Amino acid sequence: MRWYFDFISPFSYLQWQKVKRMLDAGHAVEPVPIVFAAVLDALGQKGPAEIPGKREFTYRHVLWQAGREGVPLVFPPSHPFNPLPALRLCIAASCGADAVDAIFDWIWKSGRAADTSEALAPLADALGVPPDAIASDAAKSGLRTRTDSAIAAHVHGVPTLAIGEALFWGNDAHEFALACLKDPGLLGRGEMARVAQLPVGIRRKA
Repeated sequence: MRWYFDFISPFSYLQWQKVKRMLDAGHAVEPVPIVFAAVLDALGQKGPAEIPGKREFTYRHVLWQAGREGVPLVFPPSHPFNPLPALRLCIAASCGADAVDAIFDWIWKSGRAADTSEALAPLADALGVPPDAIASDAAKSGLRTRTDSAIAAHVHGVPTLAIGEALFWGNDAHEFALACLKDPGLLGRGEMARVAQLPVGIRRKA
C-alpha cells in the first residue's frame, strides 16, 4: 500500500493518525510525500483553499472532523503556505514514519510555520538532517519523482491511500479503504462494479 500526502493538507494530518495505527498493526504502508499543487495543475483544478466560500467551509470542516476524532489541530500562521521545504525535509529524512509524524505535529499540532528552511531548522536538527539537505538536488528530485509517479497513478487529491490500483481519497474515506482491504472483492461486485463502467453524460449549460 502507498499513502500519498502533502503537509499543506490538514486532512492528511488527520488521516496520518489512522495510517499510524495501520503501521502499528503490521500493515505495510509506504508514506509518499507529493506536491498537491502539481497534482491540481495536472488536472487543471484549483485547490479548495483557493475558492472563496469553499475555503472557509474546508477549514471549519477539518476542525470539526478533528474535534470529532479527538485529534488536536491548530492552523499554522498562514494557509495555504509553501509546503516544499517541509516535503523536502521529509525526503531528506528518508520519509520515515518518525519524520512524517514530527513534521505533521510541527505544523498541525503546534501550529508552527513550515514554509522556509529557516522556520524548519530546529525540527531538521532534531531529525538529524543537515540544514543544506532540504534544498539539495537529491531532495528536490526525490520529491519530483514521487509527485510524477502519483500523477501517473491517477492520484487526484490528498490524502490518498492506494490499495493495489484502487485509490481512496480523503480522510473520510478511510473506513471504506479498510473495508476493501478486509474484502478485496468488494469493488468488483454488484453495483460497485457497475458504476465504474457508467458512461459520462454530457453536461449542458442552462
